[in-house]
Amino acid sequence: MANFLKNCHRMKAAVERAGVDPSAVQEVYMGNVLQANSGQAPARQAALFAGLSRSTPCTTINKVCASGMKAVMMAAQSLQTGANEVMVAGGMESMSNVPYYLPRGATPYGGVKLVDGIAYDGLTDAYDKIHMGNCGENTARKMNISRDEQDQYGTCVGIDTSLLW
Repeated sequence: MANFLKNCHRMKAAVERAGVDPSAVQEVYMGNVLQANSGQAPARQAALFAGLSRSTPCTTINKVCASGMKAVMMAAQSLQTGANEVMVAGGMESMSNVPYYLPRGATPYGGVKLVDGIAYDGLTDAYDKIHMGNCGENTARKMNISRDEQDQYGTCVGIDTSLLW
């Protein structure tokens, strides 16, 4: 539960800044990649601890690096179609709470190897076994995007989200 205290405080603050009654929130979509050790239904935990209604449907989305963006896109679609009028969406992580994994079953001769949950479930490509940072560098090289251009873009999109409210 303590894993999401910051997330629920931020969710509560966002709802307050928007001037919305928490009971008016019709649905919550939250992106979350590294869910191990978070407990069940992280989006629901955050919503309930933020004071939203127990009847508010909550969905946790895992699209790896795009989880938060996918949550926002799904909420936008719901709003555009008129399915909902008031939603909360975003992304949340608690990387410091991700455990090391230990395989279940009998211990083989020589012991077992711990697996870093952050590296395994968050930062390593499941298909090529390449670190995600390297995937970004490989893509930049393939697309002829210089380090300077990457830094300039990062500076341009580094928007303080508190300004959006």
